[in-house]
Amino acid sequence: MRQHDFEEDPTPRSRRRRPRFDDEINPVRSGRLTELERQRLARLREDNYAEPEVPGGADRYSTWDSAEHGPRPHPVWVITELAAVDTELGVLKTGKEAEVHLLRRGLPDGSRECLLAAKRYRSSEHRQFHRDSGYLEGRRMRRSRENRAMAQRTSFGRNLIAEQWAVAEFAALSRLWTIGVPVPYPVQRDGTELLLEFIGEPDGTAAPRLAQLRPDPDELRDLWFQTVGALDVLASEGLAHGDLSAYNILVHDGRIVLIDLPQVVDVVANPRGAEYLTRDVHNISAWFAARGLQVEADDLAFDLRERAGLT
Repeated sequence: MRQHDFEEDPTPRSRRRRPRFDDEINPVRSGRLTELERQRLARLREDNYAEPEVPGGADRYSTWDSAEHGPRPHPVWVITELAAVDTELGVLKTGKEAEVHLLRRGLPDGSRECLLAAKRYRSSEHRQFHRDSGYLEGRRMRRSRENRAMAQRTSFGRNLIAEQWAVAEFAALSRLWTIGVPVPYPVQRDGTELLLEFIGEPDGTAAPRLAQLRPDPDELRDLWFQTVGALDVLASEGLAHGDLSAYNILVHDGRIVLIDLPQVVDVVANPRGAEYLTRDVHNISAWFAARGLQVEADDLAFDLRERAGLT
């Protein structure tokens, strides 16, 4: 090829741009890349970022490595191996604030597995927290912007509330489990998802709620004393369940288990703490009284307020 076959570039040599690695000879361009090259790179990115296939037909790999963990020592049945996989088995409970799903976590070879209750707070567009303004007294974010968003119930504020409730419930369960209150063991928290000990049978049948039972007089009395004992430990820690009823108590193998504690109340920090504690006592006392057990709700409420340092 002869030199005069090229058209001379009139730009002075000192101002000419050096060739770049991404310069194209192809005249059909879109920006710096041809359309074909853009499509090739898009396919390459999709291949590189594709989710790995989960073995055994499970729904996801264990999220243990990215989560906040429950109190140590972990029970022996808790599966901490990162190779474990999670399989969804169905919905246990639906509510305004959250849904509870049954989850099986196990090793792909089937050598170890356990059942968990996965409590998941709803996305912000569907979330309607039940009487949350009163429960949130005493829980304040450090930034005024965040407090305003929560007060105005913006989408950002509702997400903050969901995070607060998940954090509060996980912290309360961890604290109560440590001091011996009958609650499910809190396995982990990942954002607004809590993985909790499943209370029920190995086949996935959940333990009944207290409200579903028709206990005989001796069983009723025993369940009452268990409930009073749990309330006493809560009060000694300056806490109240906040929404206690026969629907928030499970009974498994004759033992009670308190559940649904996102609204757990610090009765000292919350201006309405004594009110919540007293309401818990009267709500649960009414259920036992309606089944023939003689209880003194006012006396019990007074004793618990005293136990919590409110009188």
